[in-house]
Amino acid sequence: MCLAIPARVEQINGDDAIVNLSGIRREISLALVENVEPGDYVIVHVGYALEKIDPAEAARTLALFAELSAQDSAGEPSP
Repeated sequence: MCLAIPARVEQINGDDAIVNLSGIRREISLALVENVEPGDYVIVHVGYALEKIDPAEAARTLALFAELSAQDSAGEPSP
């Protein structure tokens, strides 16, 4: 199973970017995506941005991940 995570672009360095993944800053490649600007959200998988996404969609996805993490921490079964 593969997992791609929404991340906010903080800084661009040529074909690379520094993104914020829930408070963790990572360098990723932008080689597969065009027209990315700081503040944009991208889907990240294995160190590559796969596509830009709408900020509202990123917020919904991140909220879902947070909810699942909270359930897991509380020992509740996942849906």
